[in-house]
Amino acid sequence: MSNVTSMLTARGGTASSGNQLQAFDFFLVVDFEATCEKDKRIYPQEIIEFPSVLVDGATGRIESAFRRYVRPKHNPILTQFCRDLTGIRQEDVEGGVDLGDGLRLHDAWLEAAMAGTGAGVKKGGRLAVVTWGDWDCRTMLESECRFKGIVKPPYFDRWINLRVPFEATLGGGGRTNLQEAVRAAGLEWEGRLHCGLDDARNTAHLLVELMRRGAKIEITGSLKPPPLIEEQQQKPRISPCGITDSWAPPPLIQQQPHASPCGGAATCYCYCGVPSRGGVVAVPGPMQGKSFLGCGNWTPTMGVVCPFLVWGN
Repeated sequence: MSNVTSMLTARGGTASSGNQLQAFDFFLVVDFEATCEKDKRIYPQEIIEFPSVLVDGATGRIESAFRRYVRPKHNPILTQFCRDLTGIRQEDVEGGVDLGDGLRLHDAWLEAAMAGTGAGVKKGGRLAVVTWGDWDCRTMLESECRFKGIVKPPYFDRWINLRVPFEATLGGGGRTNLQEAVRAAGLEWEGRLHCGLDDARNTAHLLVELMRRGAKIEITGSLKPPPLIEEQQQKPRISPCGITDSWAPPPLIQQQPHASPCGGAATCYCYCGVPSRGGVVAVPGPMQGKSFLGCGNWTPTMGVVCPFLVWGN
């Protein structure tokens, strides 16, 4: 585990530039860009730009910035739509790094950037990831890491969706995009929309403006289930399948090539013990034509959403 990870905690307080006491010394603003196509889903979608900006929670100053282009594995050729939207060139991703290497480089950069301020050591380095929306951490990074078997730093497992304090402070509906939010806060948009690093910088400026207006910036999203309160712990736990404490997930079924993981049984059960839904992947890509099974339920014991089993036909 890196020094950055060991320094993280959610408690404590530092004075922000506004009237509200903030719980974090540093904010890590991220905004991934990924493979895409107009009016069409790309499967699997992969990160192609990994940018982040480190903001001092007390001064509102951007301390450092990071960017690496990431080389997609399953759809290595960017679509024209993707290149036009993001400004990312084919040669950028071809000269990029694998996502796993990008995460390691990012972790090393973050550790050095926090140590360079001096505050990372003096204050304990309390840090929170900030995004505009939940897509970056809940969907994109999590799904790609799970799909590729990549272990990511745990500080990406919870985050602040800046849309929440923005709407609490300035109002507006859930459809407000980042550029509209920046302008609604009285700020000028800087750079290119959908350039990941420019988006992250503008999100950082919006974060600082919200703190200046007294907004409380706190964790809004997490990949982990909320802890059980003492009263709940005294009650029998009920799984999503309707089974009490004695319930435990069945062992993982060993998959055989060209065979269903059910072994020919009439009903196939997911990891959590409920009957699985299934079908054949129709989306063009490396998984097209393969069968899948799964239920998608949250499994408290495993701490994950039941994945779909996919096997060859």
